[in-house]
Amino acid sequence: MTPLLELTDLGFAWPGQPELLDIRHFTLAPGETLFLRGPSGSGKTTLLGLLGGVQKAGRGRVALLGQDLAALSAAARDRFRVDHTGYIFQQFNLLPFLSVRENVALPCHFSRLRRDRARQRHGSVATATAALLGHLGLPEGLHERRAGTLSIGQQQRVAAARALIGQPELVIADEPTSALDADARESFLDLLFAECRAAGSSLLFVSHDRSLAGLFDRDLSLNALNRASQPAET
Repeated sequence: MTPLLELTDLGFAWPGQPELLDIRHFTLAPGETLFLRGPSGSGKTTLLGLLGGVQKAGRGRVALLGQDLAALSAAARDRFRVDHTGYIFQQFNLLPFLSVRENVALPCHFSRLRRDRARQRHGSVATATAALLGHLGLPEGLHERRAGTLSIGQQQRVAAARALIGQPELVIADEPTSALDADARESFLDLLFAECRAAGSSLLFVSHDRSLAGLFDRDLSLNALNRASQPAET
């Protein structure tokens, strides 16, 4: 099977610093759910920036859907990212002055591809937004509320719906459950997995919480993957 995401001989260092990431090879399959773990400072956030084309690797190749991200201009990378990748951030990054519905629909304003997919699946972006929020357990009465007035758990569901709308091939979740208790974490993940399956999306989930790892198709340590974090042979 052709990988959805593939890294080859990836190297990255911040200016004036030793190499932070040195990854010989990594792939993520279409539809796969992957749990990626690593301690603070291990390069997880930097790696996510490289996968989204926000950062450029110093060497090597990051390919999403076969497209080498380094071969694109900055503007083209931005377009490619919003077309094919949905993000759930640790702090959710919702726009608090917009409604729940407006926050979820944002990717469809920036990506014609995701807008067209939402319309093809649900008839309209508005219907797609309502359907996702309903599937993720957010009642209709909250859809016109400002996002900043919601609870943490509710904001998390809004962030997930925003990442999933328009069926992006890759969903990246960066510590999205860190503020939730154990029951809420598992409930949220059940919903997230179901929506990723329905959309055909792969899920790359980054977390410190190893108790969740068994729920995923694959569990991977960044330190084991990253040669820069491994002790030199003597």
